[in-house]
Amino acid sequence: MTLSRRSFLKVGALGASLTLSQYLELQAATGNPDLGRSAILVFLMGGPAHQDTFDLKPGAPAEYRGQFRPIKTSVPGIEICEHLPRLARHADRYALIRGVTHSLADHGLGTRYLMTGNLPTPVVNYPLYGSVVSKEFSSRPDIPSFVSIDRPVEGPGYLGAEFGPLSTGEKPQHGHPFRVRGITLDGSLTLEKFNSRKELLGDIDTAFAGFESLDDSVRGLNRFSEQAYQIIASKRSRDAFDLSLEPDREVDRFGRHDYGQSMMLATRLVEAGVRFVTVLLEGWDTHQDNFTQLGRELLPKFDQSLAAMFDRLEESGRLDTTSILVTGEFGRTPKVNNNAGRDHWARAMCSLMAGSSVRTGQVLGATDDKAQGPLHEGFSPDDLAATFFQSIGINPKTEYEANVGRPITLVRDGSVIPNLLT
Repeated sequence: MTLSRRSFLKVGALGASLTLSQYLELQAATGNPDLGRSAILVFLMGGPAHQDTFDLKPGAPAEYRGQFRPIKTSVPGIEICEHLPRLARHADRYALIRGVTHSLADHGLGTRYLMTGNLPTPVVNYPLYGSVVSKEFSSRPDIPSFVSIDRPVEGPGYLGAEFGPLSTGEKPQHGHPFRVRGITLDGSLTLEKFNSRKELLGDIDTAFAGFESLDDSVRGLNRFSEQAYQIIASKRSRDAFDLSLEPDREVDRFGRHDYGQSMMLATRLVEAGVRFVTVLLEGWDTHQDNFTQLGRELLPKFDQSLAAMFDRLEESGRLDTTSILVTGEFGRTPKVNNNAGRDHWARAMCSLMAGSSVRTGQVLGATDDKAQGPLHEGFSPDDLAATFFQSIGINPKTEYEANVGRPITLVRDGSVIPNLLT
């Protein structure tokens, strides 16, 4: 009887590290060897209120404009929310895209749309941005190609599991040892323990030696476990995930909170050679007390951590080679509800792009006087995706083979937003 790889992995010979080796096995068939490019998706989970962040309407009636005032930025003519003072000073580092519009005011569908750049359909399961980057660009042998901080949310779609993210499984918290899918950085899985488990796997491999009838995935298991060992044993990889190595001044710059720690980790991973990082910044579903939540918690943390990411990448010389997209799944209702909140609203939203070939210090698109919808035609999530891929160096019209009986265009309906890229 042929023993499948999946059945064999159930033995659990490597315990916590086996998930990593399985991941590496699936990651083996990457393409472009260029190690210069990277990308970060900062996803504002829940849907931020566009009119209370980057698209304020001070002239609208009170029930539309809300409680926040606009402030000037470092770029003449561009104004953003008063609770984003650091990003106001950094306005020359990013471009704002206003008037992004779609029709899926549902968290699940909207997230799938904005994380893949393709309208969800039951026929085709589209891949995450990071899965596409993982397929197109290889990474160093001791560094994962695609990391999702916390959980992956969506998957690799028609590209296959080998291009899915290595998810950390939790958010980093200041003052607490960080874990990566069961591999801790607090000493509970030492290299000595890992070596002993690796030797056990070697014994099992020896027992199977010579059985040519076994499938390729089982015969190749040792090779991928060796790569898993390289990552755990690699100082580069362990250091990349170990935020305790950051000096206090950097921790203070990013912020001693979940947003700051997550954004600092994303920055460290890119510096170490990870090709794509997804960061989930949650809490933006503000149906109640929208202004209290935004003004006291969400906007200050977001302002501090994103500005720190820009500064750190600029100082390390990586901002020019790192594409950054900041977005949520939709915007929020133009009119404030009876609970001082704003509800789901997909007809208008705002996104931000930075790094790489982005023409920064500008605003593209606009919404009407109450932030209800695009002033003109607006931009679709497909357009946003086409632009993001183009900035990374991937042709958005690339075709892939899939299991639907025909080639699939990476971004079928979207076009690169004019004047956004150099």
